[in-house]
Amino acid sequence: MRSLRFISAEVLVSHPSVAVEGLSSVAYNLYPLLFKASYLREQAEVTRAVLGCWPLEEFRLDVLLGPSTDHPEDLRDRACKTCLEACVQGLADHVLQGRSCRLQRADLTGIRDVQVQRCPCGKALGRWGRTELLARICCQLQAEACAVRRPIEVLVDLFVTEGNFEMVVQALKPAGLAPLQMRCPSFRADSLSPGQLLQVLGLARPGELRKLEVVHNVRLHAGHVQQLLAQVGFPHLTSLTLPTKAFDTPFPCVPTSEREDCLLASIARELSSMTRLVELSVSFSTLTGKIQTLLGPLRTPLRTLDLANCALNHEDMTFLADCIHAAHLEVLDLSGHNLLHLYPSTFLKLLRQAAQTLRVLTLEECGITDSCVGMMILGLSSCHQLQELKFLGNPLSACALKRLFSALCELPELRCIEFPVPKECYPEGAAYPQDELAMSTFDQQKYAVIAEELRGVLLRAMREDIQTSTPLFGGFDPEVHETSNELGAFLLQAFKAALDNLSRALKQAE
Repeated sequence: MRSLRFISAEVLVSHPSVAVEGLSSVAYNLYPLLFKASYLREQAEVTRAVLGCWPLEEFRLDVLLGPSTDHPEDLRDRACKTCLEACVQGLADHVLQGRSCRLQRADLTGIRDVQVQRCPCGKALGRWGRTELLARICCQLQAEACAVRRPIEVLVDLFVTEGNFEMVVQALKPAGLAPLQMRCPSFRADSLSPGQLLQVLGLARPGELRKLEVVHNVRLHAGHVQQLLAQVGFPHLTSLTLPTKAFDTPFPCVPTSEREDCLLASIARELSSMTRLVELSVSFSTLTGKIQTLLGPLRTPLRTLDLANCALNHEDMTFLADCIHAAHLEVLDLSGHNLLHLYPSTFLKLLRQAAQTLRVLTLEECGITDSCVGMMILGLSSCHQLQELKFLGNPLSACALKRLFSALCELPELRCIEFPVPKECYPEGAAYPQDELAMSTFDQQKYAVIAEELRGVLLRAMREDIQTSTPLFGGFDPEVHETSNELGAFLLQAFKAALDNLSRALKQAE
């Protein structure tokens, strides 16, 4: 329930001219209240003015928008374009008006990007947009060469691509004392060359970085990864995501086993120096027989491990089941491995080891058939902390799914199940794993009937709290959604370059 103070603040901000004019008379401890009220009501003029006059030493967006005794609603999932632009413009006003002697730190992190915006305008400013906006304002203030007694540190989760690279680089390396100084606890990179990645990371104070995501269209190989970790250095990193084929041997080197092992061991040594690293994602890298080399030297147990489609073998699975990480894993992705057919006992051992901590388990396209369901139930029965189970792309019948759902009802913390389209909904003899076209051509009516029956299994067990879905093409990814046009152009450019290279090779062969 909203407090009388908050209701009063809402009334005030609903009259922007009155609110802005009276800010100088407002007690300092009421500014956070006015800010949240103006953000809730999307009164951008008031939001900007509040930031321009901010009288406290620190501004923390996630705290101000989070639940409070005055207003229990959580607004951190409102990446409202109008309000966030007003926030950054208000920071610029604060500097230009010479008030930066009091405000020292503005933390703009903590916003959750969601598919549907609940703000009045319904328009979102995603992570890439927030990066571009702040970088542009920083560059404008640098160009105006305004004198400041003390710069304001601005914390932001950076998302850098080819489209905003130059602006971010300029914002991160000002010629003089910058009024707004960007700091990034987390950094995401896409559609950059390895050279651009090294350049921008070197400017982004890597010693302060906590989370690094290098994804999709950054073409790294093992040599780049070793160079990145060794030359840049990330002593406080807690989370690392590397792109597809990040552990491939550098071209045009001949991929020898000795060279590959040497590079991987060097990368592992760099990772072992990161004593705070607890999350590692290296999906779609060929790591057959190399998991012990990569993970063995790590001094801190991992809590999140993504090894999807890494072509693991029995040796790798044996190491995972016995290693120190197993008993600490909270999030595990082993998609793309035929676990229950090739390594059943080892996989079950891994689940037993992780049972006390495992919260999220992803087993997509693992060749799980009806004959595996009993074994799967046995493995999951001790995972009482499990909250999410995702096993799309497995050839399971409706009968097997019902049996599995009945067992999953016994897991007290389970809240989310992502299950595959039952086999009966596809033409007889359909091959697995499926391509996108085959995956989307199934009997919708039959699926709807079976999905309702599965929901009935949960309802009869009084587990209405479990949400079920079949997201065939993955869940909503705000970063990919926001930059889809740029990434599409990047892929076309890369395809053209590949064709040019092929054409030249053919001419040389002639």
